[in-house]
Amino acid sequence: MGNIFNRPIVGVVMCRYRLNQHLTQTLQEKYLNAVLAAGGLPIALPHALAEPEMLAELLPHLDGILLPGSPSNVQPHLYGENGDEPDADPGRDELSLALIGQALSRRIPLFAICRGMQELVVATQGTLHRRLYEQPELLEHREDHDLPLEQQYAPAHEVTVQDGGLLAQLLPDCHRFWVNSLHGQGAKTLGPSVRVEAYAADGLVEALSIRDQPFALGVQWHPEWNSDEYALSRLLFEGFINACQHYQKEKRL
Repeated sequence: MGNIFNRPIVGVVMCRYRLNQHLTQTLQEKYLNAVLAAGGLPIALPHALAEPEMLAELLPHLDGILLPGSPSNVQPHLYGENGDEPDADPGRDELSLALIGQALSRRIPLFAICRGMQELVVATQGTLHRRLYEQPELLEHREDHDLPLEQQYAPAHEVTVQDGGLLAQLLPDCHRFWVNSLHGQGAKTLGPSVRVEAYAADGLVEALSIRDQPFALGVQWHPEWNSDEYALSRLLFEGFINACQHYQKEKRL
């Protein structure tokens, strides 16, 4: 296994909610386990780190950033819409958007999952569908909360990988595959720096990357779910951690 402190350090953004009336920040174990299994060392990032001086002190110690999924949604005003989201997480928005900006500027590897991909869309001048299920041309992309978790995270629909992109490099000879689907929002418009990496059958963007970055990938599904059991999920996390290792070595030169 080697010295765990030689592993690339991956900052993972936390989510905030109330637990027994106390404001609480948490991380689901599946994200931590997926990073560990791929060879990284995950470090939880609380929202207070969005403060500019603290963020500036933190970033030199990170070799990668993971933006996980969450039940919360990005605040609409951040992508030019009015109104509120009943399950917003403003602290996460602030930290995630700051981290994305810094990651792209410093070329730190970035892996964004579900809500994380939506944050990546917003941070790069894109917009979101706030309620996919109100779009008659789109599939139902939400999970059924009445089902056991194993069924909620079961394959739900197929995605088609676009040629020549980062996803095609990570998953060679795999042009179509099935993914789980547990989201009510999705990409509506994309900024000029964004490359589409995969579509769902209904045309919804299911994966994207940022051009001219060593590794800046967003996926709308959840590869962290039992990632050790699915070869495609392992390849995504291994590709991310390999990029983090390369960044770590470059910093030491």
